[in-house]
Amino acid sequence: MVKQRKMYPDKTVRFYVLATLLSAASCTATRFVQKGDKLYTGADITVTTSDAAVDKRNVKKTAKQSLRPRPNHAFLWMRPRLWLYYRAGDSTGTRFGAWIRNTLGEPPVVMSSVKPDKTAAQIDTDLFNIGYFRSATSYSLTEQEKTARVSYECEVHSPYTISKITHSLSDSLLQQIIDSSKTHSLLKVGDVYTLEAAKKERERIDALLKDRGYFYFNPDYLLFKAYVGEDTPTVNLDLSMKDATPARAFIPCRIGTVYVDPGYSLRRDTSRATNDTSIVDGVVFLRASKIHRKVILGSIFIRTNDLYSRTRHSVSLNRLMTMGSYNYAEIKYFPSDTSHPGVLNAHVLLTPMARRLFGSELVLVHKSNDFAGPELTVGYQERNIFGGAELFKIDLNGSLETQFSGIYKNRYSFKVNPTTKLEMPRLIIPFIRQPSGYFIPKTAISLGYSFIKRIDFFDLQSLQAAFGYTWKEDIRKEHTLNPLNVNFSSISNASVRFNGLLDSIPFLKRSYEEQFIAGTKYSFTYNERMIPERKNRLYVNITTESSGNALWLTDKIVTKINDSPENQHGIAGFDYSQFVRATVDARYYFTFPDNNKLVFRLYCGIGKAYGNSSTLPYTRQFFSGGTSGVRAFPVTTLGPGTYVHDGSSYIELGGDVKVEANVEYRWNVISIVKGAIFVDAGNNWLLQPVSSIDSRPFALNRFYRELGVGAGIGLRLDASFFVVRCDLAMPLRKPWLNENERWVLTAIDFGRYGWRRDNLIVNIAIGYPF
Repeated sequence: MVKQRKMYPDKTVRFYVLATLLSAASCTATRFVQKGDKLYTGADITVTTSDAAVDKRNVKKTAKQSLRPRPNHAFLWMRPRLWLYYRAGDSTGTRFGAWIRNTLGEPPVVMSSVKPDKTAAQIDTDLFNIGYFRSATSYSLTEQEKTARVSYECEVHSPYTISKITHSLSDSLLQQIIDSSKTHSLLKVGDVYTLEAAKKERERIDALLKDRGYFYFNPDYLLFKAYVGEDTPTVNLDLSMKDATPARAFIPCRIGTVYVDPGYSLRRDTSRATNDTSIVDGVVFLRASKIHRKVILGSIFIRTNDLYSRTRHSVSLNRLMTMGSYNYAEIKYFPSDTSHPGVLNAHVLLTPMARRLFGSELVLVHKSNDFAGPELTVGYQERNIFGGAELFKIDLNGSLETQFSGIYKNRYSFKVNPTTKLEMPRLIIPFIRQPSGYFIPKTAISLGYSFIKRIDFFDLQSLQAAFGYTWKEDIRKEHTLNPLNVNFSSISNASVRFNGLLDSIPFLKRSYEEQFIAGTKYSFTYNERMIPERKNRLYVNITTESSGNALWLTDKIVTKINDSPENQHGIAGFDYSQFVRATVDARYYFTFPDNNKLVFRLYCGIGKAYGNSSTLPYTRQFFSGGTSGVRAFPVTTLGPGTYVHDGSSYIELGGDVKVEANVEYRWNVISIVKGAIFVDAGNNWLLQPVSSIDSRPFALNRFYRELGVGAGIGLRLDASFFVVRCDLAMPLRKPWLNENERWVLTAIDFGRYGWRRDNLIVNIAIGYPF
């Protein structure tokens, strides 16, 4: 999409700029503070010490977190939210004015609300909790006519380190269990004492005991007593039990009867047994289940006479929820009716999802290459179709689009794409025992057909089929293996114009030839974004694919035809593709204290055709540009290498290698509105020179000189479950220009309509780019 703006006269532009600056200057809003008070603008922290062991950076960070209250948000010298608060207050008689004031505005933080003495005391307390037992914080005020700041000075001495750790528990069995896990303790001799480490050690011990049957134990029953050294900054820690610990906390519990209610409802009483009560493998089912009972039991690891284990409890719950058949799952424990105090009955409560679901979605798609049109998706889902918690899906997708600019303006294209998929919550592999880990593995079978008609050009038909497995090692690591991945595509009804284009570019012609892809695909994903307590997170996806090797071997055995470039051969009359392909997508999300983020991304991909193929199939080539790539260039218009596109984006030319790097800073504007600034760089290349394409192949010693570079700003509406994104980008470097003219910074001219038309690219999309 190319954005157009009206060009204003120079005097008008200068007037608006001046007016904007004057308005921004008035946003300081200090004139609204009541007489006799001052606007609090924040605090400064200074750390003084004579001890080299002091970690000044950590001390300052801790002291900063203790500061209260927070000053008004500021942007440069302005405080727009404070200004809005007072300006909207002038129109509080209207609902809109009240909404602006309460939602976008921010009341003033004045000096009379700041208690520097209490804040200084809180800083000393927080420093004590990270091992600085001897600290003294003082403060002073810096006052201007309408504003005031506070300066805190923290005088600290060496932090106290742990010199000895002992356990003095009243229960010998607990003492034995805890002593046996000393090597896993989070408290180590020589470490600086911190209250947080002591709390986490109590939680670790609690988790250990919970897996040994101590259902009623609580970490608050544990007490660390600290004995401070008289002459040295050291501390001895002794772990004991609180006197008020209840007797049942010392009793290891076993499981009595296990009950499963597969039709539990929060809206009605379903706790009583029905006539459909049955017992399977010692587990009591309170009612009939649409999912086979054996399938349910395969995800429940709680059995009669077992010691209570929180790990088995958590694994059972997680597997039941990831089965994909239940809205709600919970396991409750109640004392058994027996006289023994250490017996618990387990009640597994399951609320099933709706078995059938219909859905439809109509959207208007507008791509960065100026293609636009409606897209309709209609879907049907049925759960538990064979009684084994399967999920069967049928989707029908149709779209119509046209290009509004370029040499193929007003050329239409439509697409019809029915797909079906069956997911089963288990591994369908003969003679393989089902894994009993935290996550349920899944087997998927999919089949799809696609028909694309580009008016006056060609019809493209393709058939896709896949069979594969997905499993997770833990919450961060996921594997996907498709041992069978088939794709057959064929061009028909090619027009004279389209054939002329292909004849002029033989490489492109080979890309559009009838292709039969049959191979395997493997993907590994490492994702720390699923760990909420991790501040900075890493994401890495590695995908490899190979095609044609099994067919080549079959072809050699059956036909006994020598493999040579002059004699392509196939299976059942179809030419098959032979290639290998690999991609790496790495991202790092750095989070600032104010929850703003700096995101780095590096994408690299390479594919190599060989044997029965001279080029990668069209669907396996690499393309650059678009809403999630180098956003300053419309999709598929960047590359390969220094190749110059005609501007239509109707005929797409890809490459064998792709390198892309992105940096994006994301900040919170207000409520669900987020802002972003970004820089993208990348391109794709061919591995071998092609006479009909004016571009050199990929080379390590020069590829960086052929990168396209763009930058821009973005606005996002982030409602957590739904993100709408609009990015405005412009090119900074165009790789198809002469090498000494590729940087186009000096050509930037926002005031000229022609420049804006040719260089400002608007990308509208759903979700974040990465």
